[in-house]
Amino acid sequence: MPALGPRTLLATIALATTLTLTGCDPAAEAEAPPATSAPVSAPARSASSTSPDGSGKHTLAEAATAGGLTKATGASAVSDVPVDPGEMRDGMHLVVANYNRAGQTSGRRILFVGVDSVPEDPNKRREHLWRGLIDYALQNGSTGTPTTAKPYQPGPFGGSLECLSLPESANATDVICGWSDTTTAAVALFPRTTPADAARLFAAMRADLEH
Repeated sequence: MPALGPRTLLATIALATTLTLTGCDPAAEAEAPPATSAPVSAPARSASSTSPDGSGKHTLAEAATAGGLTKATGASAVSDVPVDPGEMRDGMHLVVANYNRAGQTSGRRILFVGVDSVPEDPNKRREHLWRGLIDYALQNGSTGTPTTAKPYQPGPFGGSLECLSLPESANATDVICGWSDTTTAAVALFPRTTPADAARLFAAMRADLEH
């Protein structure tokens, strides 16, 4: 074996050390990601984004069309506030409107009443609106008791949506629905329908009225 000079010997030792530390796998080195790369994270959800549990702050606004219904105007529009909305504070919005079904030109409209930025538990505000709308629907003085409200799918804003029928009213097929989430509460009176159909329509209206 020929003798190695000092420089050649040192180079040989350095090369052996490098191969030992890297595992002598140049292909693996070529496939490794750059040292500066980082895993991609999902974008943070903002406080106002929609979610199934109704979290975040939402607001209400009148809509010319809601769930395929057209807002009544002129003589068919709501001329006053038929249902006491409860205490209204600065920053709250009250939306009251009649809505026509497709092709409707006469008869009773769908009445909507809702508030946002509710300072107390929105469920309590919904109960207040509900009682007022029942009183309005039964023309202030029915001694009957409405059926128990049943829960239905609330739509993309979450929270809860419930409907009940009014069999003791003069219009035995009337239905009242109400929703509530973390900041809004609303109710609507649906003439001549079923609770299930009213719930589907109310959820569709909500998608256009709540933001």
